[in-house]
Amino acid sequence: MPGKGSKAYHPEVLISLLFYGYATGVFSSRKIEKATYDSVAFRFISANTHPDHDTIATFRKRFLQQLKPLFIEILLLNREMGLLKLGKVSLDGTKVKANGSKHHALSWDHASKLEEQLKAEVDELIRLAEQADSEQISEGMDIPKELCRRQDRLEAIAQAKMTIEERAAQRYAQEQKEYEEKVAKRREKADSTGKKPRGPKPKPPTAGPRKNDQVNLTDEESRIMPSSDKGFVQAYNGQAGVDVDTMLLSKLI
Repeated sequence: MPGKGSKAYHPEVLISLLFYGYATGVFSSRKIEKATYDSVAFRFISANTHPDHDTIATFRKRFLQQLKPLFIEILLLNREMGLLKLGKVSLDGTKVKANGSKHHALSWDHASKLEEQLKAEVDELIRLAEQADSEQISEGMDIPKELCRRQDRLEAIAQAKMTIEERAAQRYAQEQKEYEEKVAKRREKADSTGKKPRGPKPKPPTAGPRKNDQVNLTDEESRIMPSSDKGFVQAYNGQAGVDVDTMLLSKLI
């Protein structure tokens, strides 16, 4: 009688995925599965197949003791080939100033208030234009020019709010995924122990932008961050790392 179910994955494929994931900082079986779709390197290693996270997690759990010595052999081999250096690495965050001013940052709350203000000004300008013959308009006021200026600002605000909404949707999706994983883990523990889980229940995330969510109009990928002088700067948060050799070289210089 022919077997049922999906075709089994070769152990070499699963081992390669696990070890390459460890080497590149990808440890979660779910993230490894996702990487077989998103990463060229992972797709190459998996021969364009996509083992699901349950398969990867079960394989790792079942053969954990056999995988440990293989991982040590890989580390030793890489060290002999000069691809790996053992030692201490010091990491610290460092802020890189963005190509934009913090004064050009726009929060969701401020953008919404500014949008309402500009809409009211546009309505007033249109009213003045319609009643130009019957009402006295301030000398030198160019209504079409004022309308265009406000329309341009409204378009910029609308684009900024769209960017904030997209980021909020991405954040919500990630927080919802983490929430569901916590709930599932809590449920599994309750089922396995037969006891009610201790501690507060995980709180579900809230969808939509928060009033302090912001975007910079000239460098939208940057963020306003606290600086060492207790102020704030428009910057990126980078990670700087040094090893023993780098520190010795810096001292000599």
